[in-house]
Amino acid sequence: MPPLLRLFPRFLPWPALMLAAAQAIAPDRAQAAARAEPAAGRAAVASVAFAQAVAAGADPAAGGPRPPEVTVTASLRPETLAEVPASITVLDRDTLELASLQHFEELTQLVPNLNWSGEGSRARYFQLRGIGELEQYEGAPNPSVGFIVDDIDVSAIGGAATLFDVDRVEVLRGPQGTRYGANALAGLVYVRSAAPTGQPELRFEATGGSDDTAALGLVAGGALPGTALTGRLAVQQYRSDGFRNNAFLGRDDTNDRDELTLRGKLHWDAGEATAVDLTVLHVDLDNGYDAFAIDNGFTVYSDKPGQDAQRTTAASLRVTTAVGDAAELTSITGAARSDIDFGFDADWGNDDFWAPIVYDFTQAFARERATFNQEFRLASRPEGRVAGFDWTVGAWWLSLDEDNDRQDRGRYCDPGPCDPDSALDRDVQSRYRADNVALFGELSRAIAAATTLTLGLRLENRYADYEDSTVDRLAPETPPPASFDATDRLWGGELTLRHDFSQGLTGYARIARGYKAGNFNPSLAGFSDADFPGIGGRLQVDPEYLYNYELGADLTRDRWRVRASVFHQQRYDLQVRTPAQLVPGDPTTFVFFTDNAERGYSRGVELEGTWQATDRLQLGAALGLLDTEVTQYSTQPELEGRDFAHAPPYTAALNASWRSEQGWFVRVDATAKDRFYFDYCTVDFGTEAANCDFPRSKASQVVDARVGRERGPWRVELWARNVFDETYAVRGFFFGNEPPDFANETYVRLGDPRHVGVTVSYRFTGDN
Repeated sequence: MPPLLRLFPRFLPWPALMLAAAQAIAPDRAQAAARAEPAAGRAAVASVAFAQAVAAGADPAAGGPRPPEVTVTASLRPETLAEVPASITVLDRDTLELASLQHFEELTQLVPNLNWSGEGSRARYFQLRGIGELEQYEGAPNPSVGFIVDDIDVSAIGGAATLFDVDRVEVLRGPQGTRYGANALAGLVYVRSAAPTGQPELRFEATGGSDDTAALGLVAGGALPGTALTGRLAVQQYRSDGFRNNAFLGRDDTNDRDELTLRGKLHWDAGEATAVDLTVLHVDLDNGYDAFAIDNGFTVYSDKPGQDAQRTTAASLRVTTAVGDAAELTSITGAARSDIDFGFDADWGNDDFWAPIVYDFTQAFARERATFNQEFRLASRPEGRVAGFDWTVGAWWLSLDEDNDRQDRGRYCDPGPCDPDSALDRDVQSRYRADNVALFGELSRAIAAATTLTLGLRLENRYADYEDSTVDRLAPETPPPASFDATDRLWGGELTLRHDFSQGLTGYARIARGYKAGNFNPSLAGFSDADFPGIGGRLQVDPEYLYNYELGADLTRDRWRVRASVFHQQRYDLQVRTPAQLVPGDPTTFVFFTDNAERGYSRGVELEGTWQATDRLQLGAALGLLDTEVTQYSTQPELEGRDFAHAPPYTAALNASWRSEQGWFVRVDATAKDRFYFDYCTVDFGTEAANCDFPRSKASQVVDARVGRERGPWRVELWARNVFDETYAVRGFFFGNEPPDFANETYVRLGDPRHVGVTVSYRFTGDN
């Protein structure tokens, strides 16, 4: 067991944890439960008594500055962090500048129980509390983790989450059934870029570093002369070689990163009661993809390296206006179009590498994705309360349109040379459409002087259809086209109780129901139940439902803040995505299919804290403990008792930030993650066997550091990511990719190695 985990022993009884959190919500009931459960009760009451003594007693650092109040914007109404009755992490601008370099994936280990899949050059798929997608190749997208950037839905295309000129990131854990519905079963990531102000601002930033890293960024903003508008423009170009050496081609840039971010924002105060905000976003990721090697190292041997390009152009318009004195109307419109080209050398080698065998395959995907979302929300003001209730009602529509063109090419001959008729030449074109329409509402009322009850409900209808066609130029028979359509009527919501204790302590209890729409299995088209009993004929997948039970607390004192939550999530008809090798010797037939397991659960603890130890030194910590299990799965009983994929039992982070009066600053982040399963069972369609002894990653510890100085408008900093050059995996597969036997082996994509550089920036504002 790693030393850090010994501080939080895994044998700590769950009744004690639940009882400790319940004490903050309902002291009398918790004490009664303690009498009924002596051992666990004594532990819980003792820990709660200690917390209450700290809250009521003298603060050892009293008299210092109180932590700044944080406003959360991802909820239906703006709320302070202490008022949000949910487990949430807010990463502010200072944290983003000191703890990251370029992309949201670099911040994930600061968030308890958040993980990501290294399926491409940048993270597109995320997992919260062990729930979330790991990849998407053949279409039919259906995300579990919502991802919103400036009111633009980029769920399942998180590559657009570059961080230049971003003001904050909010991560809400647990189902957001009222606010976001089907796309937020596991939670939501909400990214908000810096807003324009009336003050003139000009910022320039240049970065240079190892592995051919170079970046230039420019921000300009302020009031537009002669108008009531304020605007902001941010543009950045980032490049790096991608940390791989291609031994066959003699190049170090086949996995490179070439990323352009362009964002424009306008704000208009159209009278005393109306505000209009427009955002235009263009992200162009022209990245290479050459990340896997047979020996699982940083040296690759491919002769046809791939690419991972994403060009997203999007816009959002938010209009907020008063409706008399009683209510406020908000309209949110968002639209995005993405062209995604993803391809790779499927055999990971070259002719010399595999000689005398001829083994040469490539696979490429060209996706065109368009989304449009519209929301109308009417929220009461204090003057518009009804019977003492604050209320919100709204309607929401999301339209998704995605075309996917897959190209499989290759040949395998043992030994060579090959007969021309033995080659693979196959195209699969698919089209996916989905429309989600929802009505939602929320009621909130103070039922006592310090206690607030909130009820939320969302009704959602989702219609989706999928169709594809295959052209196999060398096959004796063309596979029949696949066509599916489905309508799901879904509902979710939440019931929360929040209580304000004295001395800056608030607590909450939350029950929430989330849902995820049904899905399709294009990869199983053409396979009958006889090919694979119980799975082969399963083309459509039922919706999933999740019940979340959660207790939490927020304690804020003069120099420190602690937020804690304990949760239990019960999943019904959980959608489990399983890899399968259809044809040994053809890596393009390594596919994924989804099935419903009857039941599963995830439960855990999330803890975050900051402490202003001195006027110059701030310390922070975050911890996530997670226990997951597939409890019932009749069609794949081998998976019963297994953890969820990409669900590490612990994630932890410690950080320290120091600033001097002379402008010097230092930031150190140490993060740790337990080992986790890369995937679920690997199924062999030919033998009808399922191998559930799936490999896991290694536990890892990574340290990042940054030191620099600010002097007037100038800032210079030296940074290092992965200081001790830790080797760790961010994605893994278990299949056969080595001729002639094609025995199943573990293949991993490694995370970034040590990376160092210097950033220089200049900022001019009206105060300079």
